[in-house]
Amino acid sequence: MTERKPTGVSFESWVDRQISAAEAKGEFDNLPGAGKPLPKTDGKDTALAWVVNKVRAEGHDVSALLPPSLAIAKELDDLPDTLAKVRREARVREIVEELNERIREEHRRPAGGPVLRARPLDVEETVASWREGLSGG
Repeated sequence: MTERKPTGVSFESWVDRQISAAEAKGEFDNLPGAGKPLPKTDGKDTALAWVVNKVRAEGHDVSALLPPSLAIAKELDDLPDTLAKVRREARVREIVEELNERIREEHRRPAGGPVLRARPLDVEETVASWREGLSGG
């Protein structure tokens, strides 16, 4: 951890000092991608688009980059497929209850992005639907 910025030193100067010290220690030597150019863009890419593409290229889930309301909506859309992979009813209940808590939490927050239009799920109804899927009917 770095020390706190000293009083009377501009943030820019302090950051430059931190970078210089790290360079002197060799902390930037042999980093992955060193000496390689950044990927070419068509000029329409934003910084966010670059991040999304990088996250996808590394095989990570980009839903973590979504605002919470959109991430929850996506999770609700994916819920049937998610639950189809679960074999224990207790785990189904746990997944639905955790999702419901995130839905309630999102409704309690002031809107800072798209509004979440979903309501908490009925746990018993969702479990019944999951059981029906297990039996193939």
